[in-house]
Amino acid sequence: MTLRVSLHPEAIEDARNARAWYADQNPKLADDFFVELERALSLVAEAPESWPSFEAGTRRFMLRRFPYFMVYRVDADELQVIAIAHARRRPRYWLDR
Repeated sequence: MTLRVSLHPEAIEDARNARAWYADQNPKLADDFFVELERALSLVAEAPESWPSFEAGTRRFMLRRFPYFMVYRVDADELQVIAIAHARRRPRYWLDR
């Protein structure tokens, strides 16, 4: 069963900022980033318990081609995406979300 997905407003902003950075480097990379993010959302929504536990009751899915990970939690029948975080910058900045 695929869960309903909701994104925290700041997670949306995380994704937009990452896409904008990639767009400055190469517009194709920006498109590829969003394709990878959509793939991650789809995979996690289908089987959210398949990825490892992370901090503060969350789980983490590492993007394959980019140095980002998706932080999420499952609440009943909803997948709540908390952050789209860079793997090497600002650790734990999303904890208060």
